[in-house]
Amino acid sequence: MEVSANTPAVVTGGASGLGAATVRALAAKGAKVAIFDMNEEKGEAMAAEVGGSFCKVNVTSDDEVAAGFAKAREAHGQERILVNCAGIGNAMKTASRVRDESGGLTGETKHFPLSAFDFVIQVNLVGTFRCIAQSAAGMLTLDPLSEDGERGAIVNTASVAAEDGQMGQAAYSASKGGVVGMTLPIARDLMSEGIRVNTILPGIFETPLMNAAPQKVKDALAASVPFPKRLGLPDEYARLAMTMLECGYFNGEDVRLDGAIRMAPR
Repeated sequence: MEVSANTPAVVTGGASGLGAATVRALAAKGAKVAIFDMNEEKGEAMAAEVGGSFCKVNVTSDDEVAAGFAKAREAHGQERILVNCAGIGNAMKTASRVRDESGGLTGETKHFPLSAFDFVIQVNLVGTFRCIAQSAAGMLTLDPLSEDGERGAIVNTASVAAEDGQMGQAAYSASKGGVVGMTLPIARDLMSEGIRVNTILPGIFETPLMNAAPQKVKDALAASVPFPKRLGLPDEYARLAMTMLECGYFNGEDVRLDGAIRMAPR
């Protein structure tokens, strides 16, 4: 698919980090981009920067996602591109021993609250699927762009944690593993309609969340990457996303973007 001024797009989590880089990459090709995000201030600023539109959307809500797509389509037309970058994370061991303020064991135990586990699944996995399903239903109304019959393209964001999750990442790894696992079935569901679906598994990237970490922590993480020995750049994620969107034979794939890192247990 050639991305141009005639290409409406939606990017979830588009107000910062990997999503913001993707918004800018799409806009640089002329695409009219709708930004789905919870952060109104950053979302509106990004929309103003690229000449797009902002839609305040919580991806765990059917109604908010539907309203977001309706607003985006009113502004730019039915999207041909969806990039899912919205997501959250948490860290807690499945079960552990309780320690007091001094670090000593109390003799009590605790487990990962199921409500916290479910919330990560609802945002990262169900939220991604919710956006895919609603967007794809809209794409079915479009005329094909080419002799191949292509109507649209979707890129999802998983994580290397889908394949080598660390301690405390049971919920996060499960959610991202689900995104990887559903990529091929969804691509097959949509193959007769000319809608391609791919997923990126980012490694350790420079994002607002990561930039909040102490420099010593970031340096140690960068040193753990085989090559290049640095954190990934959001623009590098955006370049891979653009390749997936623009290369018509790219379909049903999940691709690591990680400098060859394989995460240690902790």
